[in-house]
Amino acid sequence: MTSIVLAGGGTAGHTSPLIATAKALQQLEPDVRLVSIGTAKGLETRVIPAAGLELALITPVPLPRRPGMELLKLPWRLTKSVREARAVLRRAGAQALVGFGGYVSIPAYLAARTMRVPVVVHEANKLAGISNRIGARFAAFTAITFRETELPGSTLIGMPMSSTITHPSVDKVEARRRFGLDPQRPTLLVSGGSQGAVRINEAVLGALDEILGAGVQVLHVLGPKNFSEDSAVVEHASGARYLPVAFVEDMAVAYAAADLMVARAGAATVMETAVSGLPVVFVPLPWGNGEQARNAAELVAADAGVMLPESQLSAGTLAASVVPLVTDSARLARMSDDARRQYPADAAENLARAVLEAARTKEAK
Repeated sequence: MTSIVLAGGGTAGHTSPLIATAKALQQLEPDVRLVSIGTAKGLETRVIPAAGLELALITPVPLPRRPGMELLKLPWRLTKSVREARAVLRRAGAQALVGFGGYVSIPAYLAARTMRVPVVVHEANKLAGISNRIGARFAAFTAITFRETELPGSTLIGMPMSSTITHPSVDKVEARRRFGLDPQRPTLLVSGGSQGAVRINEAVLGALDEILGAGVQVLHVLGPKNFSEDSAVVEHASGARYLPVAFVEDMAVAYAAADLMVARAGAATVMETAVSGLPVVFVPLPWGNGEQARNAAELVAADAGVMLPESQLSAGTLAASVVPLVTDSARLARMSDDARRQYPADAAENLARAVLEAARTKEAK
């Protein structure tokens, strides 16, 4: 029996490709043993067990951006976390480790290196994070999502994603019925990612009367922290409905229900919507090195998506971007076709094969 350890957590950008790769591994080798490494602070504590995967927790090692006490504590924290990751690899009898970046991946990569366990790296973003830049230095296989990503010896495979997205099982009518929406009405999906996005939420609420007034119904994924008793369903005089929800377990159904989406531009969202053929008004998170804007740039250049910088985001600009587009079925159809042509849909299977090959190489030595 092959034993694989997967490392990644914090946000859906790391956990979603991890889960997709785990499912692909199980399809290729049904008796494979899988253990995921995460921390108690991330989304993985909920979504990894919900996916039926074993989760082992280690101490998080955030990387301070400026000098101070947190930087002084880094060596001790990292040593402790590497030791914990080594224990997970040892208990699992790991034959390979596949990491998806984030704070949890650095100690996992280092632990695997010291134990001579082959490392496979997947980088989701155009600009590689520090964890994956470290892991790629000694990885047996390094996979990238975007052509522009610079990592040594990397192979372009795309984004591992759920088979429910690459091979959807519901059509638009059934997906809308599952949410209690009108099967025939133009539908806008709004989501700021797994944790929500306050700025997007505020702009949508400000533009709500104009959007609903145009006969467009709205499925709004607020994020668990932003959902409260005040998050009420709105029935507009036009007949259009506003449906706020805290979280959607299966985003494939939400994608299938929508004609257009308003979203951040995390790599997972960009890839999943492109493969789903769902046009998006992207509002990139204006932090870091501008990686989210870069993630969406190819789709926007191909007229398969629209960019609305957060600096220009308001109720008025959102309504002006959304209403003419979501009610233009011909343009939406063109954008959908163009989006589907941009990126591969078989990344999970290809990455799973690379992981199993790395594991076999270890056993052959």
